[in-house]
Amino acid sequence: MSILQRVPWVSLALVLLSYSTLGWVISETRAPLFVWVATVVAILLLVVTLTAPWPKMTYYYSILLQSNTRSFGVAVLAAFLFFLMIAWFRVFLDTLLIISATILVRIDFQRAGLREGLAFYTASIFSLGGLALGALIYKLIYSQIPLT
Repeated sequence: MSILQRVPWVSLALVLLSYSTLGWVISETRAPLFVWVATVVAILLLVVTLTAPWPKMTYYYSILLQSNTRSFGVAVLAAFLFFLMIAWFRVFLDTLLIISATILVRIDFQRAGLREGLAFYTASIFSLGGLALGALIYKLIYSQIPLT
């Protein structure tokens, strides 16, 4: 069976659409360049976190929770993030949609038996492509950029 037949196209389309809404929202706020850079870095971190093997993830989490001070810091950070989740519920739902679509791609790549490197590169390309597509569509619709 060809590799193109094993690629989860529906999941990748969902990733493209969900990240394009993120690109649209960021373009709508007229965010500065550092916000775009931070978003790209966050997307790549999310994708690499989801495509990394689980034993590596448990190793990093064990480093994070190694001492009582670090555990307390993680608990305080989790409480703050929970507060932000409640305060900005709409943003939380959008973020949850993006994370869910990325997890779905990871599961589909794993079920298809494709390599982790291929899963990372494909998910990264579709995520960043969706981000750029959302920004481009916003610019085309609202900035009246001529198509010629």
